[in-house]
Amino acid sequence: MKLLITGGGGFLGARLARTLLKRGTLAGESIDRLVLTDIAPPPADLVADARVEARTGPLLDFTDALRTEAFDGVFHLASAVSGECEADFDLGLRSNLDSTRALLDALRANVNAGGKVARVVFSSSVAVFGPDPAVPLPKMVADDTLPAPQTSYGTQKLICEHLVADYTRKGYIDGRAARLMTVTVRPGKPNGAASSFFSGILREPLAGVESICPVSPDVSHPVSSPSRTVDGLIAVYEASREDFVGRTALNLPGLNVTVREMLDALEEVAGPAVRARVRFERDERVAGIVANWPSGATAARAAHLGLLPHENFADIVRQYIDDCRAGPNAAESLKGMTS
Repeated sequence: MKLLITGGGGFLGARLARTLLKRGTLAGESIDRLVLTDIAPPPADLVADARVEARTGPLLDFTDALRTEAFDGVFHLASAVSGECEADFDLGLRSNLDSTRALLDALRANVNAGGKVARVVFSSSVAVFGPDPAVPLPKMVADDTLPAPQTSYGTQKLICEHLVADYTRKGYIDGRAARLMTVTVRPGKPNGAASSFFSGILREPLAGVESICPVSPDVSHPVSSPSRTVDGLIAVYEASREDFVGRTALNLPGLNVTVREMLDALEEVAGPAVRARVRFERDERVAGIVANWPSGATAARAAHLGLLPHENFADIVRQYIDDCRAGPNAAESLKGMTS
């Protein structure tokens, strides 16, 4: 089978690619070709695999060519992140909405020309939920909670959810949208996402660097580890149409946790000196965005697919440490650990 991963050079896309290549199969079929598109090249270990083809540049640069290229499956992860979309409205429209529409139209053109219907997994976000005077935000958002996004990023994700559902209804794709909880701990440098601090308050202290938390320690939010997120994307792809239930998006599972509980877990795993490297300094822009996000989520439909969150946040911290120790820059990533 031939697969496409948009955003395949990014942290989550690259991890998904590695997982799929290690498995060798998806939905019972052998993976022969894996095409990765991103604005930056994928990591060298992926490029070195004979099954991988990298296409570097904006997704919109490739969509015309995709109209005559058949894929068995697509994981559409490419996206501008929340903070970027708030700062640059046109960037969000182009990177999130226009690119998704162009990709879906390319797949539709292929089907209209006699090609096969591709199975498509779209990575949406918990940011589709938000408070509105007409739609109060519940303490826990569920699969069937009415979305009322309060950011451009969340709005663009919600529009794309509906596009995926409608292209599926019309028979152009076999689409499934999965709402990702905030993924932590992300390695590397901070990105432009408003949620970036959820990783920064763990990643930087473990590396011996001070981290500034821009929100209150009482802020609660659903989070998920990279591995559980990748497992969720694969399970959504492999689910039968009946098991996925309908065409609307589902929530992937997340652990509902406060910032204070995250830091408690960091101290439990790495010691008080590491925790002490986190300093609270409120950022009104970030805090304002986060205040419009859910404080918790449930994921009943994902549980039906066998997907569950971690039981505690300390396990997520340990997973990140294990990942760092297995990587090429272990000494740098964990130089701040004291226990």
